[in-house]
Amino acid sequence: MDILLTTNEITTTERDEADLTDVVVTEIVTDDEPVEDDTTTFADLGVLPEICAALADVGITHPFPIQTMSIPIALAGTDMIGQARTGTGKTLAFGISLLQRITVDNEHGVAPQALVVAPTRELALQVAKDLRVASAVRKARVLTVYGGVGYDPQLDALAAGVDVVVGTPGRLLDLMDRGALDLRHLKVLVLDEADEMLDLGFLPDVERLIAHSPASRQTLLFSATMPSAIASLARTHLTQPVNIRAEHHDESSTVPLTTQHVYQAHDLDKPEIVGRVLQATDVEKVMIFCRTKRAAQRLADDLVDRGFAGSAIHGDLRQEARERALKRFREGKVQVLVATDVAARGIDVSGVSHVINYECPDDDKTYVHRIGRTGRAGASGVAITLVDWQDLTRWKVINKTLDLDFEDPAETYSTSPHLFEELSIPEGTKGRLKEATEKREEAQERPRRPRPARTRSRRRTRNGQPVESTRTATTEPATETKGPKSAASGNAEDTTSGDAPRPRRRRRRSRGKGGEDKVSESND
Repeated sequence: MDILLTTNEITTTERDEADLTDVVVTEIVTDDEPVEDDTTTFADLGVLPEICAALADVGITHPFPIQTMSIPIALAGTDMIGQARTGTGKTLAFGISLLQRITVDNEHGVAPQALVVAPTRELALQVAKDLRVASAVRKARVLTVYGGVGYDPQLDALAAGVDVVVGTPGRLLDLMDRGALDLRHLKVLVLDEADEMLDLGFLPDVERLIAHSPASRQTLLFSATMPSAIASLARTHLTQPVNIRAEHHDESSTVPLTTQHVYQAHDLDKPEIVGRVLQATDVEKVMIFCRTKRAAQRLADDLVDRGFAGSAIHGDLRQEARERALKRFREGKVQVLVATDVAARGIDVSGVSHVINYECPDDDKTYVHRIGRTGRAGASGVAITLVDWQDLTRWKVINKTLDLDFEDPAETYSTSPHLFEELSIPEGTKGRLKEATEKREEAQERPRRPRPARTRSRRRTRNGQPVESTRTATTEPATETKGPKSAASGNAEDTTSGDAPRPRRRRRRSRGKGGEDKVSESND
């Protein structure tokens, strides 16, 4: 790995990125994918023994490139901008230095010393989990705050005292407005996935949070891209930051170890294609992306009906249900997770071998984000995109923007030989598991239980009295009633007496010469 260091100069080739003026640039040039440096340890970077021991307990001993470059700079208290693709270890890049710069015995009592702002609930939970792992020995108090759950547990935790708060902008502002979150004693402020916060419209909320923090704080900003709004935020709120790029400036946005496949498929045949892909020889965990919440839930239900262990995660689900589905997916109890783009932002699950774009992404950023769920931290992965006919133009724009080699996707069906060959699907595989097929056939062969006969009789009534229909009167003799007749019964008798019903008079209205209405009656 070669390291190129330049001062007060920046060169970038990305179309949507803005120049950062007066920024020290540290650029790491990697030959291929970001992998662990076997010769460097976290202790060599100046990390505390307690944090090194906690990381070693979970098998993390050597840093990734962005960690190698960012940790020494962050430990020095310098403001920093980190740019790297998804899945390259950004969380520990700022998390280790953050945990080392705070004091475990908080001298200000309950006020947090570090704040991490994340765009989504799932990302906030993931960051907090990594911070707890790294501080297992040092025992830093980490609190996660986000919407969709009750306030009381979060208010109680803040009142008891925390060292690090990880949260989403909306809930952080709510707690700050309530007076429960005090940002006046922050030592470190981290903005994670800043470009996603811009896309979701959280930038004004982030600026409000920054305004309530002390000017002496250290600010660490991490973003996959650097659009003009993020560059302006960096100029305004960061003091002489160091910009780190853990990749070559002309390197592809997608992860090199992710094998990409793009197929032109019919919407009605997609569930069958997915069912066969899930039975490929190298499949482990699979994430499937849909555009809408309804499509995600419908596909998840269809896959469960086909015999696969699947679950959905989208905005219509309660936060508890989303966390439960994600936990089962991490633990391997669920093989397939069907998600929408917003719900899946920030999900970091190890062992995801395949990502399937069930529907074509809206743009190139969404595509990169989706397939970045696999091929993480130096592992290999497979990304499959199913493009319907009406989405072909959209895909060609994405293909051209990312400079991919799939301008004309091959027309593919669930029976296409190249689908089986390219994705290592065993010959003869069907889109439904054998057990589910047998269960379905057994249900179809089982005789249906006869429906019980109706015991309720329906009779015409008028003014609460039964009225015999004309059809009944012609086939059955009229029942003679005793006693005085009511007006209703008398009318019914007149209508049904004799061999045939009495003709009804039809009233016709016409307009005379003088404009007066004339009414005439005639028998039908």
